[in-house]
Amino acid sequence: MLPFRSEIRNAPTQPTVKIFLGDESLDSRIKKHLEHFEEVETVEIRKSVERNRVGEHLTVFFKDDVDVDKMKKSIDSSLWWYFEEDLVDE
Repeated sequence: MLPFRSEIRNAPTQPTVKIFLGDESLDSRIKKHLEHFEEVETVEIRKSVERNRVGEHLTVFFKDDVDVDKMKKSIDSSLWWYFEEDLVDE
């Protein structure tokens, strides 16, 4: 099982990136990690109401005029690095 998956949601008011973690106990740690991105306005932990296999997810909101596709790639890359480092530390 992958440690996370992410997807872009094109909401009419503001596009976001949703991140679904395999281990929900990491939500707060990952939220803090993502808040260090300069382009991120805020990160919220939300209950999942869709047909997902997790009970909650992170929703990442960006500042104005941010390229969401580019940010999703940056976030994915950062999270892969994060999980690789975390697995090495165990």
